[in-house]
Amino acid sequence: MGLGSLALSVPGLSGCGQASGAADDPVAEPRPGISAGPSAGPPAGAPTGPSAGAAADGEGRDRTVPGGRDVSGGAAGNDPGGPAAREPASEAGGLTQVRPPEAACEVSDKLVPACGAWWGVAPEIFTGRRPARALERAERRMGRPADIVHVYHRGDELFPTPEERAVARDPDGRRLLLVNWKPSVEHTWAQIARGELDQRIDRLARHVVKHFPERFFLTIHHEPENDVRTAPRSGMTAADYAAMYRHVVRRLRQRGVENAVTVMTYMGAPNWAARPWFEKLYPGDDVVDWVAMDPYVDDRVRSFDGLVNKIRSDTPDWPGFYRWMQRRFPGKPVMIAEWGVFERYDHPRFKESFFTSVRRELPDYPQIKALVYFDSPRAPRGDTRFDTTPGGRQAFTELARDPHLRPAAVPAG
Repeated sequence: MGLGSLALSVPGLSGCGQASGAADDPVAEPRPGISAGPSAGPPAGAPTGPSAGAAADGEGRDRTVPGGRDVSGGAAGNDPGGPAAREPASEAGGLTQVRPPEAACEVSDKLVPACGAWWGVAPEIFTGRRPARALERAERRMGRPADIVHVYHRGDELFPTPEERAVARDPDGRRLLLVNWKPSVEHTWAQIARGELDQRIDRLARHVVKHFPERFFLTIHHEPENDVRTAPRSGMTAADYAAMYRHVVRRLRQRGVENAVTVMTYMGAPNWAARPWFEKLYPGDDVVDWVAMDPYVDDRVRSFDGLVNKIRSDTPDWPGFYRWMQRRFPGKPVMIAEWGVFERYDHPRFKESFFTSVRRELPDYPQIKALVYFDSPRAPRGDTRFDTTPGGRQAFTELARDPHLRPAAVPAG
């Protein structure tokens, strides 16, 4: 049971699944190729030395691979017709040993657990494995099943795919889908808001209503910050993004998609938050159920607080994303929709110490209700696999199995 087709995006309207991190200034560097599987050592093209963990915090985050395609995340980094399509599908499931007890805490209609937080993964991105196989391997590597599986789509792709539906309905343990959708990479946000893609939205709505009544998370064109164009007629202003998001959600709901729990996903980078248009991105409480960020551990981050509350000397008034979300959205759950720890070859035990800090500090952030790891040997600026060292793997497994991250059984409907 695979997770279906990977959503690919193109440069210009990108920003999908990109590794956030240190450098706030534009950085141009070549992308490593797509691996056929995890490598034993540093991936080709990965940064080394004291700044091995660095990545761009917004600007200059290039996801393109040779040929001009953008492999922006994806259920397992698989391109339809690429290496993954040639590998036989594999059954996903079989890991039930860390499922929460039946008497676990309640889950709201917006998928908010009353206690603790969901645990999720974008599994083995850029390995070329079929998505279900990647998920099965990732769950075995981390020693527990995922509550949330992050998958990516774009354009006129229909979702959830049959493979994604099968993963969500696994009889050995249900999973929540976090579907990341860019409605178009050819149209501007203003065009979408004006209704130029309504037929596409309606077709998707019919598909969801017919095939998938279960609740799922839906984020629309995540990480929009570095796609904003400030020219009033660009069709890509922050206000255009908010209008696009509102239009898509409202039209889906009008066409019967009432089971999508909507997520607004920010990059989690201070440099973008300092822009004068930043607040205009938010589409409105009536169309946003959760707010999310995608922070990555750069070479200036030492602990979980430093990850979710990144601050920079050139943005002295920025309090950090979690603090900002607490003040700006006090009644909404927060999701860490992507996070990853880059390899530091000068500090081989860094991942171990960082995962330990997450386990220690996470309960101090009660508004965070979901934590979804981005697991890849070839993330754009480094290796985010959690098990590159024995100590890292043990610390990650201990984090994944922590009672705080086993809040409830995934609801059946």
